[in-house]
Amino acid sequence: MESTAKDVSIGKPSPPSRAEWNRIAESKAFRDLMAVKKVFIVPAFIFFVVYYFALPVLVGYAPQFMATKVAGQVNLAYLFALSQFFMAWIIAALYVRAANGFDRLSKDILEKAENPKGGK
Repeated sequence: MESTAKDVSIGKPSPPSRAEWNRIAESKAFRDLMAVKKVFIVPAFIFFVVYYFALPVLVGYAPQFMATKVAGQVNLAYLFALSQFFMAWIIAALYVRAANGFDRLSKDILEKAENPKGGK
């Protein structure tokens, strides 16, 4: 294929043409990759949005509970707000771990696109 020929100046494959991209995008392997990504991304997004908006909702509807002192002047609202930073880092770390799998699947798809007959 013309689009997978190596560019001598940089040693990387050239990007796929529109026709090749359409063929790749319509393949079962690509649709499976998108489905696998969706299985991770959608629940993670929903969880984080609910977690993020739980703080203002709880402060608005349960102010006495959120004002409960934990240590000195630190109350549950402050701890919950700080926990959002950690939750964002945890979700990011989980995504990085999942993305390694996505990258392997992507690499397989690209290798098949470069050599559709299976031989190397």
